[in-house]
Amino acid sequence: MEKSTIIGLVGGITSVTVGMALKGADPHALINPAAFLIIFAGTAAAIFNAFPMSDLKRVPKLFKLLFSGQRLVSKQEILELFVATAKASKQEGVMAIEKKANDVADPFIRTAMTMVADGFNAEFIYNVIDAEIKQMEERHRSGAQFFAQCGMYAPTLGVLGAVIGLIAALGNLSDIDQLGHSIAAAFVATLLGIFTGYVCWHPFANKLKQMNAQEVEIKRMVLEGVLALQEGASSIAIESRLQAYIPLAERKSTRDE
Repeated sequence: MEKSTIIGLVGGITSVTVGMALKGADPHALINPAAFLIIFAGTAAAIFNAFPMSDLKRVPKLFKLLFSGQRLVSKQEILELFVATAKASKQEGVMAIEKKANDVADPFIRTAMTMVADGFNAEFIYNVIDAEIKQMEERHRSGAQFFAQCGMYAPTLGVLGAVIGLIAALGNLSDIDQLGHSIAAAFVATLLGIFTGYVCWHPFANKLKQMNAQEVEIKRMVLEGVLALQEGASSIAIESRLQAYIPLAERKSTRDE
């Protein structure tokens, strides 16, 4: 589970409701079906207009990723895998690389190592893996763009909701007491639009970008490892090359084990 997403949502909702109470506003005013309809249904309608259905089908997976978190192979595990594979290949030849590849659960790493075992040259391996990484980045960019667009539409729809509420409020000026409540309710849509835009949608887009950057770095590290294997580099040389992807404070030499 991605705990930071839960903490962020709970913290955001708590700050708004407690802040309203401290300011003397009734938090129950947020329970406004019309405002929720304008913000959430309106944002959804705008998104349907902005994106093709093929992109929208991926939205449930994006929400799952935001709340369940990312499952990536650690950099230290990648380093240890390629160091061990290099040692084995020096003793058993190219078949050792294929054996190691078959034991790897991650399909990206397995495919990359298999290309080395199959004898493809470095240029071919680089071009194939680099193209796959770039395609992945484009898919991830589209996912982040979805939430960024939600963050742009929601606050504007909040203003629209306030205008609609004011029209309804000003249509009945005879009841002064009711007029005050109507004006207050009119701005609930604005509050919801700003809240969802800047506490949910824009931060979600940023989190997806951060997740993309982490995955790209992992895959670039794998690419560096398979190119080193293809070159026939020693385990010491591979370790030195791959440690560049690991922060200094987190580095753990395989020679210490």
